[in-house]
Amino acid sequence: MSHKVHPKGFRLGYLVGWDSRWFAKKELQKYLEEDFIIRTFLENKLKDGAVEKVEIERSAGKVNVIINTARPGLIIGRGGKGVEELKASLEKQLDKLSPVIVKKRDLKMEIREIRNPWINASLVSQWVAQRLEKRMPYRKVIKEGIAKAIGYKEAQGIKIEVSGRLNGVTISRREWLKKGRLPKQTLRADIDYGFAQAHCSYGIIGVKTWIYKGDKFIDKEENIKE
Repeated sequence: MSHKVHPKGFRLGYLVGWDSRWFAKKELQKYLEEDFIIRTFLENKLKDGAVEKVEIERSAGKVNVIINTARPGLIIGRGGKGVEELKASLEKQLDKLSPVIVKKRDLKMEIREIRNPWINASLVSQWVAQRLEKRMPYRKVIKEGIAKAIGYKEAQGIKIEVSGRLNGVTISRREWLKKGRLPKQTLRADIDYGFAQAHCSYGIIGVKTWIYKGDKFIDKEENIKE
């Protein structure tokens, strides 16, 4: 049997950075728990907001939450009211579930726009999952997603995989389609990975997406200097 490695974890620190950027000698467990609460709350609150990922930065009692989304206007709202309401509800949620470090927290929220969602693996997975929840044929959805993503020059290869009780059959199975190159075991290969779940009436269908964006060559001497 093969040993499966997460594409981003395999390249962590080389091509991909950390989503949580902070350091703590004390109360490490509490900060990790708070990060989990923040991400879970925002994922549930912004299901239709096309959120790729949530980054968290901490420094000197300040917490900066960065939301990367393809639909920033939906989150910001008119005059920024949407962000303020989202921030207030998040602070209330943290006060209930993580009250120990409330006094040390100064929460800020930043919205970053993703200009091209079709070369983002996480957003492509979410798009496929939304179509599957509407009971569209999975083969048609996969082919359409691959055709839209591979049309951009940044995407040199793409693979979309779905698994579960496809079309409501009794026995679950896995189906996937691939187009272009996808060197998963090459460290310098810039491969974006995304995962999403489609909650259907007959069960949950998992959606995985890999997008290959070419090779990145990094000078080792520059990394040592940094």
